[in-house]
Amino acid sequence: MAIAMFENANCQAASFALNTVGWILSMICMGLAEWRVWYMESSSAPSRGLACIGMWKVCTYQPNSLHSRNIECHRYTYSDTYLPLDIRIAQNLLLAASLLGVLGKVLMVTGLRRVYAGQLQKDTACNLFFASGVLSIIAGAFILIAVMWNHQSVMNEEGIHFPPSFHIPFRPDRQETGSTVLLAVLAAFLMMLSGLLTISFQLPSDSQVYPEVLQV
Repeated sequence: MAIAMFENANCQAASFALNTVGWILSMICMGLAEWRVWYMESSSAPSRGLACIGMWKVCTYQPNSLHSRNIECHRYTYSDTYLPLDIRIAQNLLLAASLLGVLGKVLMVTGLRRVYAGQLQKDTACNLFFASGVLSIIAGAFILIAVMWNHQSVMNEEGIHFPPSFHIPFRPDRQETGSTVLLAVLAAFLMMLSGLLTISFQLPSDSQVYPEVLQV
């Protein structure tokens, strides 16, 4: 009974590791700019080069010479009215995913501490793991929604009214999804996989603790 319990708990510890890696990747994705890549090649563009558009900043890369580029980044704030609806929603989804991920890890750590400490209240431990797993799955789903919305905006070739000081046109000559999307998909996959593993946790059916009977 004890061996089965700890093997199951060790599986949850591995799930916690997957969840942590996924959460870290999701936080990294929030800070990267390569969600969309805009190519500004025509002579009518304010400046030629490319722009990487992220959820919280945009970076422009303008060639200075054959082997060097001038990089300039601008960060967004919630008060920026030029941001389109899809980026605003994706910002909120990623923030919600990070908060849910933290809450899920807190619940999972609490459940693991109870199991390893030998506190075998089945309903309490299983409820903690179940809630943690659900939160992880929801967090992963939020990240996937942000990824799909970003992809849809690229496919529709939607433009953004950046301020003139950014020297970025409303719509580029061509655009594509950036490398950050792959990282975000991996983060969502790890968090959802962690959630499924966590939900599968079950204490052994014979884990009831009976009081000892002293024989005189």
